Amino acid sequence: MRRVDERSAGAVVFYQSEDGVLYLLLKYGAGHWDFPKGHIERDEREMDAVFREVKEETGLEQIQIIEGFRKTINYMFMKEKRLVRKEVVFYLARSFSQSVVLSPEHLDYVWLPLGKAIERLTFKTAKETLTEADSFLKNQPRIHI
Repeated sequence: MRRVDERSAGAVVFYQSEDGVLYLLLKYGAGHWDFPKGHIERDEREMDAVFREVKEETGLEQIQIIEGFRKTINYMFMKEKRLVRKEVVFYLARSFSQSVVLSPEHLDYVWLPLGKAIERLTFKTAKETLTEADSFLKNQPRIHI
């Protein structure tokens, strides 16, 4: 098994508006656009981390996880002159509100339809995750979108 130095969990958060599905993107302090996510704390379950991070970063307290979607991405980056291997797990979550209260670690947020959200996202892995989440969502007959 590949060594993982850090594990995070987050969600592709969507809102069903009258005009269609909108996705929530956050602008991080480093300047990139991505989804709400954060470190899984010691002895914390993945799903608990998703709910906690979404609430901490967006103020959204009531989200509904859409069963069956789970996407894992892996990447490496430098931190304090050390190569870090990171694994991030994303779930798909429905929000019933567009009222976001950003955490201090974020500069901005936006709700966008699929095409504009893909254009705004910074990283290729985030664009792929959103494309897969949107496709999954559109193929769920029990979800009225």
